[in-house]
Amino acid sequence: MFRLFRDSLGACLAPQGSVVCIGAFDGVHCGHRALLGRVRERADALGVQAIAVSFEPIPREFFARSMPVPRLDNVRGKIEQIRAAGIDALLLMRFNAALAAMPAEEFVEQILINRLEAREVWVGADFRFGHARRGDVALLQEMGDAHGFRAEVFAEFSLGDVRVRSSAIRELLAAGEFAMAARRLGRAFRIGGHVVHGRQLGRKLGYPTANIRLGRRTSPINGIFAVRVHGASSEAMPGVASLGVRPTVNGVEPLLEAHLFDFDGDLYGRRIDVEFVAKLRDEEKFSTLEAMVEQIHLDAAEARRLLAASQTDSPPDVADNHGRIRSSGVLA
Repeated sequence: MFRLFRDSLGACLAPQGSVVCIGAFDGVHCGHRALLGRVRERADALGVQAIAVSFEPIPREFFARSMPVPRLDNVRGKIEQIRAAGIDALLLMRFNAALAAMPAEEFVEQILINRLEAREVWVGADFRFGHARRGDVALLQEMGDAHGFRAEVFAEFSLGDVRVRSSAIRELLAAGEFAMAARRLGRAFRIGGHVVHGRQLGRKLGYPTANIRLGRRTSPINGIFAVRVHGASSEAMPGVASLGVRPTVNGVEPLLEAHLFDFDGDLYGRRIDVEFVAKLRDEEKFSTLEAMVEQIHLDAAEARRLLAASQTDSPPDVADNHGRIRSSGVLA
């Protein structure tokens, strides 16, 4: 049974020992899942628990509070993906001033030894931790030798000759390269949430929308998109969506608005996931609502065309929880 913990202090979570991996895990992409799969395998071999350690907010968000950091997924998505990878427990630590000031040696003693009884600790080659990022792999290995655990470096994960990194996936999404981003994520990029009431303007204009607030999350994309919406019916529904501040109607809060083609139903309160297939254009401010509606007609027609064409394309390669590449559900 998967368990989630938030507190760094407390009783030992794995009295029989654990194999641990540490990371921000934004998006839980192919590389992350390869690491999680290795930890699962090592935990099985040693007969101990497989535990992931992560942080919310991620450290980069904490240190750049004046500059919002785009995220590939929200906290709920990260938890779900780590659980799906077969991990026994997730220690999702609150990254705050106290944790940022914790010396690296104290992090090892308090978290890895006392809280997790680590037998092995897996990190990336460039992993840094502790106050002023003074902790590194060499320190982990030195303290591991003294305290009876092994510190292991997980090799960089690549597809072809391209290293899979969250930052590169964000860049691909911002550039509208959704198929390429999906290959590195291991799944199509989606934004999910519960449908909330809006101003009903879309309904008045002939394009009713299902609206999702982003909350504190900063999206790596904005603009107008061809999408598929999951959760509105038994099958994914094609549609067109806007993600941004809606300058024509003086919007302020970023909002995801999805219009589902040929759909008539009440989605308020329901959780849906919007899968982004292709970018149509950037947001723009129109001089009149009539001009905006005319452009929406064009956007909807283009979205229908692109979605119909994408149905005949081969699905992007994706990776399983061990980082191996799957194509159309068959192991390559």
